[in-house]
Amino acid sequence: MKFTEEHEWLQVEGDLVIVGITDHASEQLGDVVFVELPEPGAEVTKDEEIAVIESVKAASDILAPIDGEIVEVNEAIVDEPAKVNEDPLGDAWFFKIKPADLSQLDEYMDEAAYKEFIG
Repeated sequence: MKFTEEHEWLQVEGDLVIVGITDHASEQLGDVVFVELPEPGAEVTKDEEIAVIESVKAASDILAPIDGEIVEVNEAIVDEPAKVNEDPLGDAWFFKIKPADLSQLDEYMDEAAYKEFIG
């Protein structure tokens, strides 16, 4: 698993990368009340705003962590945004992306570095 400074996690699964937000991000946001995800088939560019998450405290943009194509989104968190607070590192993933260049993951932190970052 890799982690971004924007508190996203990335996990390679076959030729796809699954993206979600971290426990830390979920805790900082508070109760999530709304999630808007990109459309499957959308071509995205690294650092482009592609999703929105709103909580009782704030609204935040989710940035594309890598270049690629969105191949699947998690409709369960659109229907029930509270799932993001319940299982941010598991069932509450946001989207799956087919990367244009998997080496873009190399610039992100491993779990130990992320824990130090949020320390």
